Amino acid sequence: MTKTKKPEDLRSARWFAPDDLRSMGHRSRAMQMGWTSDDWEGKPVIAVINTWSDLSPCHHHLRDRAEWVKRGILQAGGTPVEMPVHSFSEQFLKPTSMLYRNMGALEVEETLRAHPIDGAVLMGGCDKSTPALVMGAVSMGLPFIFMPAGAMLRGNYAGEKLGSGTDVWKYWDERRAGTITKDQWDGVQGGIARSYGTCMTMGTASTMMSIAEGFGLTLPGASSIPAPDAGHKRMAAACGRRAVEMVWEDLTPDRIITWESTRNAVTVAMATGCSTNAIIHLIAMARRAGVPLTLEHLDEIGHTTPVLANIRPTGTEYLMEDFFYAGGLPALMKELGDKLDLSVTTVTGKPLGETIAHAVNYNDDVIRPLSNPVYHEGSLAVLKGNLAPDGAVIKPAAMDPKFQTHKGPAIVADSYAELKTIINDENYPMTPDHVLVLRNAGPQGGPGMPEWGMIPMPKALLKDGHRDMVRLSDARMSGTSYGACVLHVAPEAFIGGPLALIETGDIIELDIPNRSLNVALSAAELDARRAKWTAPAPRYERGYGKMFSSHVEQADKGCDFDFLRTDFGAPVPEPEIN
Repeated sequence: MTKTKKPEDLRSARWFAPDDLRSMGHRSRAMQMGWTSDDWEGKPVIAVINTWSDLSPCHHHLRDRAEWVKRGILQAGGTPVEMPVHSFSEQFLKPTSMLYRNMGALEVEETLRAHPIDGAVLMGGCDKSTPALVMGAVSMGLPFIFMPAGAMLRGNYAGEKLGSGTDVWKYWDERRAGTITKDQWDGVQGGIARSYGTCMTMGTASTMMSIAEGFGLTLPGASSIPAPDAGHKRMAAACGRRAVEMVWEDLTPDRIITWESTRNAVTVAMATGCSTNAIIHLIAMARRAGVPLTLEHLDEIGHTTPVLANIRPTGTEYLMEDFFYAGGLPALMKELGDKLDLSVTTVTGKPLGETIAHAVNYNDDVIRPLSNPVYHEGSLAVLKGNLAPDGAVIKPAAMDPKFQTHKGPAIVADSYAELKTIINDENYPMTPDHVLVLRNAGPQGGPGMPEWGMIPMPKALLKDGHRDMVRLSDARMSGTSYGACVLHVAPEAFIGGPLALIETGDIIELDIPNRSLNVALSAAELDARRAKWTAPAPRYERGYGKMFSSHVEQADKGCDFDFLRTDFGAPVPEPEIN
């Protein structure tokens, strides 16, 4: 480690070092908590940013892991301070955790700015926690390292490996089709999530933790360690030690998140069979670092990056525990070879190439070589057309290939309640060629763009043996989901995007090879319908929801708040200490 900072250069010294009234108050109150001068003199103060809560099963172990992080900070000569932030409970937070991602990012940024902090360890992993933590810390600009929460152990029921989320959808379809019993359904319920940690499929949680490592924001291999593994504790302590060193080295995020490392992160995402949510979060994270990532960049990289991780839901057999045993993300990155820029700097302070030089692929069916991919292109495809002029996204690797090109009449639902009525009505006139459309579920319409885009299959079609059809929405879907679901249609219907103008019976034209999504209507007809369209009443008239609705950007721009963009205004100054 080469120190570039001196003790007097520490940010926390502004609070503790001066011989004046205010600093005496800081020191005396620190002593009130049991500190001595050994805790603040010449030692970096490291924030342990913890997303633990009693209603966050994915992060249920992070209260314990914080102690291991603190141990590492103390071992390296730093002073740990645990700072709680929003927990982003994916399961329990309504109407959707996405509504609160930006609030969490803002909380992280201001928590770091307002306190005597020199660096941070960010503890998270469940879907929105990773982007929120990274977005906030990047905007603040202090040295930080991301500590992934890790995936839970494999699910198990009746001798079958269960994948969280993915098998929920699968068995719910079978339950509605009448092919499994209530007792079997209850057995799946009791066996699908049997330890703390995030979803063990390549859902949004594992996707985002892998992306964080792809950016170079984690220790090598950290994103793949299962949450209950003893190695996870060791990794937590190592994060604490490394955070202290990063402060002395002044290894700030602008040196790590660059255009080159962003391309690496996108490439890793595509190769893992990533969640569709990755697109929104990647754009938001990159833009916080001043990297102007676009949908076009994502699609370009996706065209040339095959899926190598044979993990559900893109794969059919394996789960994150198997991925870890096979060598984890370092092994996958090594398989990617020259598709990655190996010269970029990571939180280790070393080039990426050096950190993965000794990685080994122990199972080439779990982590496929480039010569034998799971899918020939990347996980996601970006679509555009008169129905989505600003873009939409689909996951071709996890759908029935027969829908790659498809034309069919729309069945339109204006709300999720209306959609449920349609799909549960066994007498509703429809065929597998119809296109189910759910609108008014985007960033403002949802509100918060909930994960309603995994539109369940209609009950009548399930009973006839069908398990996929084209579905279309301005909503998102869980990363554990699968099927021919076109999502993130932008602009959304709620603000008058073309999705608001289509009617039941209109012909929807999907062409994934040519990346197009259209409705078979003339521009004149769309203009005539637009002239008759009436904007719906706002979802919120006060509170956080009002702020969200007033400032959230559309899906193609990452759904960040406009005023949090890097280019919105001058950088926020350090707080005055008076």
